[in-house]
Amino acid sequence: MTLLLDTTLPRSLDALLARPWPSGATVEAWLFEDAESRRAAERALAARGVAARLRSAYKPLLHAFLEEIDLAGIIEIAVAYPVHPAAAPQRFLTEAYPLAALVGAVPLRFTAQEPQETGLPAYEVRLTDGTGGIRDLRVPAPNRRHADAFGRVLLSPTGWLGDGETGARLETDVEAAFAQAMAAVADHPWGDTEPFFEELSVRIGIPARDRALPCGEEAVSLAEALHEDLYFSLLEHFQHRTGRPPGDRHLRPGQIVPEIAIRDGAVAVTVETRPLHGPGDPLPAAGAGILAAEDLPAALAALGGAALAATTRAGRPVLGRYLAGTDRAVTIGSGQHPNEVTGPAGALAAARILAARDGAHVTVSPLENPDGAALQRRLAAGNPRHMHHAARYTALGDDLEYRIAPPFYETALRHEVERSSGALLHLNLHGYPAHEWTRPFSGYLPSGFETWSLPRGFFLILRHWRGWGEAAEALATAVTAELAEDAGLMALTEAQLALSARHGPLPALRMIHGIPCLIAEDARHRVPLTLITEYPDETIAGEALAAGIRAQARTVIAAYDAFQGLALPVA
Repeated sequence: MTLLLDTTLPRSLDALLARPWPSGATVEAWLFEDAESRRAAERALAARGVAARLRSAYKPLLHAFLEEIDLAGIIEIAVAYPVHPAAAPQRFLTEAYPLAALVGAVPLRFTAQEPQETGLPAYEVRLTDGTGGIRDLRVPAPNRRHADAFGRVLLSPTGWLGDGETGARLETDVEAAFAQAMAAVADHPWGDTEPFFEELSVRIGIPARDRALPCGEEAVSLAEALHEDLYFSLLEHFQHRTGRPPGDRHLRPGQIVPEIAIRDGAVAVTVETRPLHGPGDPLPAAGAGILAAEDLPAALAALGGAALAATTRAGRPVLGRYLAGTDRAVTIGSGQHPNEVTGPAGALAAARILAARDGAHVTVSPLENPDGAALQRRLAAGNPRHMHHAARYTALGDDLEYRIAPPFYETALRHEVERSSGALLHLNLHGYPAHEWTRPFSGYLPSGFETWSLPRGFFLILRHWRGWGEAAEALATAVTAELAEDAGLMALTEAQLALSARHGPLPALRMIHGIPCLIAEDARHRVPLTLITEYPDETIAGEALAAGIRAQARTVIAAYDAFQGLALPVA
């Protein structure tokens, strides 16, 4: 183990309270703090004769409506959101999410302001009441310009301190913690050989508590946002350091593990390298309904057929099963990204149905990334509803699907699956965030994943080789027709699509039987047809999880059945 950083930073709220404000002073500040803490500080300052308004630096328009703006008697809301050349055109519109779902039946209209590079960005809000009365409000959104590891200019939310008339940027405790953790990694001599470490642990304790919102799975969570931003910023650092482009999935730095805890008082930051967490180390229980690796051997054995296996970097087994039959062969895989929690249980449920049929010809590997699954359980023990993208990749730090050079570890199972069955269709079960995904310290929108930042229901991605386009279209038509029979699934998809469209552009998806689909030629895959499911499941629980598992299993069965009668190109 090597310690890179171990420090504590004064809490910005405490530092603000410790200032010798004179009685009668006016204080305005934007901080990365929860509402309860900010209100308590306001009361403490009021007792000293100081008029203070402490606002959220994170999602300021949303918090203005949650905390300050009274909609009683209001019949119309108009919001003009700022546009800045250093940010995506609809960045500030997205940052207002999910406001459109929180104003009840009051009509809400968004318009874009003219682009402006100077001055403090601010939303302009107009409220109209039933008598025709109009109230205009200005909601500042303090941001700062800076550069990322690749030199790209970013515009990110920041702290601010003013007196109601003038103000200046205030680097808050959470911003400083993020910056110091990144600097500790950037300044360390890692050498030139990947992986650079077994586990890179970044532990930060912050006081801001999560706030659930009355809209689906949505919540305001600075802890989750900090985890996400640290993880992807560290990936970007090592991508740049090794001469790779942003978003490269072949990078093998090792396992990056940001762990964010809620604690009162000073912000604590510890960065260190640690040994890999292996199969012999203690592991929290899997969440209810989530497929646990320890249950997999018996579940797969019960299917019959031949066992398939590989081993991960940390020494965990990667298990699969091959059921030979007279049908056309189909491969079912899931758990490539184990923080996408509906796929593994859905794959196993579908495999059980198929195993009971005569002639079924299928391979199944429900949990392709056991090291990532173990990390997901570690992270979920403290924050069960967060999306935990640090558990997305393997213990090498790469995406197993993009692994083209040894050691192959998990990817070796995919190679064995292909050799065993000769399947021409790969069903690859995935998911994505069930609530908003942000990187507030690196430009707000997740770089490279901007169109994934808001949930938009269940959708399908079909990738095919040249000449297989008609088969892909026919498969999509058949599968979506079956999925359209699930009223709950359709209602979820329709509602999420409608809300996300209010707060940002939708990706170029085709609607087939009410299911969004993306069909594209892609020669990268090793089989001619790949059907990828995308369920908004990071991270859901209870009946929402059960519904997602059912949708995944239903998709597998629909695709398997449709594939049996599909007209395929002549080889």
